[in-house]
Amino acid sequence: MAVSLAASYDCCRALHRAHGRTYYLATRLLPRWKRRHVHALYGFTRYTDEIVDRMDGSTPAERAARLRQWTDRFYAALGGAEVDDPVLPAVLHTIAVFRLDEADFAAFLRSMEMDLYLTEYPTYDDLLDYMEGSAAAIGTMMLPILGASDLARAREPARQLGLAFQLTNFIRDVGEDVDRGRIYLPLKDLAEFGVTPDDLRAGVATGPVRRLIAFEADRAREHYARAAPGIPMLAPTSQACIRAAFRLYGGILDEVARAGYDVFRRRATVPNRRRLAGVAASLLTPPGRPVRLPAAPR
Repeated sequence: MAVSLAASYDCCRALHRAHGRTYYLATRLLPRWKRRHVHALYGFTRYTDEIVDRMDGSTPAERAARLRQWTDRFYAALGGAEVDDPVLPAVLHTIAVFRLDEADFAAFLRSMEMDLYLTEYPTYDDLLDYMEGSAAAIGTMMLPILGASDLARAREPARQLGLAFQLTNFIRDVGEDVDRGRIYLPLKDLAEFGVTPDDLRAGVATGPVRRLIAFEADRAREHYARAAPGIPMLAPTSQACIRAAFRLYGGILDEVARAGYDVFRRRATVPNRRRLAGVAASLLTPPGRPVRLPAAPR
């Protein structure tokens, strides 16, 4: 039985609410009619990511086969084929309404395929190649939904914001990723700070590990700085949402710094009072105001 469009949007919203706590809170600041389209994109990316990352004892070959089946189903649906799927109707509707660039989806699916066989990245350029699809493309997918006075000018800041968010996640989740057999921090950076992959697997925040994490946090802040000029370009009704996401994800880096760059002892999360304060400040900021970049805590 085919899933209704309303049920598909509800499914994507549930995925977003369950797995994207920080971003979901920020989307509450969007007009209701925009929210469901953001949920649809999140649902698509999360569902795909779960195929790749599911820790259910399946082999890489089995996960690769599931990813191919899902990719084929997505492209068949784009081509007009009927599909019985809880996520795709909302995604297809969102693509059609905003005429989203299908190349962004192709880039995302390519990066998800990379996750099946790449477990380490020699340099930051190599990692950026992966993040082009897994992060930057998601920023540009979102842009037509958010709206901007000049979509072409806003495109690069949107890419940078996607990169900033994902690098923040990689920094926070070093321990979890190592448990999955992956190291996203570039091996060249590890070597420069005297850190080996086995040091990360040991899960101990030695002095060299802390200095490595601090370096990566500074690199993420550079992406936030490049993204900041794009926020005042967005449609006025979208700015509070993205300002809040900018503050909340940036706040994760602040918590990492407050923990002395120890990302193993506990997962860095922004306390609720700071989350609510960030949301309130974003709501009260007049549209068009430049984004103030906080100083990096030391």
